[in-house]
Amino acid sequence: MVSRAERYLAHLDRLSGGREPHFFPVESTKQGLQGVTEIVYGDLPDGLLTALTYGLSLAEHPDWQHGSPELCLSVNSSNVVWAHAVGFLAEQLRGACPFSYGSTIDFGERIVRESEMTAFCVFAPLALGRDDYLGIDVGVSGHEGHDVINIQGMYPIHEVERQFINEHGLEAFWKSDWDPTDVLRCPAI
Repeated sequence: MVSRAERYLAHLDRLSGGREPHFFPVESTKQGLQGVTEIVYGDLPDGLLTALTYGLSLAEHPDWQHGSPELCLSVNSSNVVWAHAVGFLAEQLRGACPFSYGSTIDFGERIVRESEMTAFCVFAPLALGRDDYLGIDVGVSGHEGHDVINIQGMYPIHEVERQFINEHGLEAFWKSDWDPTDVLRCPAI
């Protein structure tokens, strides 16, 4: 029998063309929940570090009516600490944060040493097409109900941008002149 995790990984294998990712486990701090796994691809798409999570969707949140999220980050960097930051947030905030479009998350410090960014915002994933990130059926035999994962994009941002999004909304920020993959950029606001 194929597990839920195996169905999700098969989906990612199809999207990556069978490229072998690196797996980094994040130990669970939530009683009764397995840990989170960071699934990291170097240079996919070209020049970007892309990291996805598995394990966030094992939790429950009242806002998750049409599927539960996993996270995806694509940045112009080779520093795997970006992936670790997203895995850490997925594990720490599962069940508490909805990770819905427009959500902002204050990391509380620089995410990586070489970047001034200290926060993330959530929106559609940059590196995936709509059919590839919404409605991923991971249900297994014997599971009651609908088991769907929706992959949410995580975008590193500056604190001033996080505050702007919280005051004016994600759409106003998204229309500004910025490169969502550039982790060394100046604030767009």
